[in-house]
Amino acid sequence: MKKIFLYILAGGLCFSACKKDDEVETFVEPTDINVRNSYDEQAIQKFMNENYLDSQGNIKAFSSTDAADDNEKKLSELSPQTLPSGVIYIVRNGAQPSPGAAIETNSTATNATQIKTMIRANYYFATESDGNVSFASSGAILNTIDGNGSPFTDPTFYYVKKSMLDAATTDAAKQRKYYEIEGFQEGLKQFNGFENTANGAPYNLQGVIIVPSKAAFARDSNYYGLQNACLIFNFQIYDAKVRPADQQ
Repeated sequence: MKKIFLYILAGGLCFSACKKDDEVETFVEPTDINVRNSYDEQAIQKFMNENYLDSQGNIKAFSSTDAADDNEKKLSELSPQTLPSGVIYIVRNGAQPSPGAAIETNSTATNATQIKTMIRANYYFATESDGNVSFASSGAILNTIDGNGSPFTDPTFYYVKKSMLDAATTDAAKQRKYYEIEGFQEGLKQFNGFENTANGAPYNLQGVIIVPSKAAFARDSNYYGLQNACLIFNFQIYDAKVRPADQQ
């Protein structure tokens, strides 16, 4: 009887040990904001080393099996510029208007710019596993390029209309910072927009803006539920003009 009990006990311990070995650890958001910022920086650098821009300016991952992209330059080799906020922008050579329209992102300015854009706006979460930091999950908040293929005017993360703020039912939702991504606005000021490009014109993306979480929403609640998320924008401004009064 004792032997049977010992066999059962040993079997149970073995099953428990095997179960623990098979379990996948769930990432726990660090309490220290400096650790979060470090994760973002490491994941962004890894992303820039693993991706390039194709002939239309799309961000593409390097293939480990196809040699066709072997001569492409990494994003990290395309003269990325870093702003004091941590925002990184890459201006793609040969894809800029000449001279184009300057972009005023201050919504209260009399010359505030309305933009019409072809864009991929993706979010990423930087996580650590076994000492390795990378973007482990991602999604899109707007993708006109792989979607309906039509430019979009004033995405909410760039400019939220007054009517939307006025209709909000919470104090947080009545503020622009609940919707607008300051880091994107900051990066966009480094570009000029095209003017009056036809909606059906083939896109030729102007570049990339990478926004670490500290320059996006950080840990604040927001319209998209994207606390601690980095955002990467790949875009072309089809039209940049002073925002009409009836579209404010």
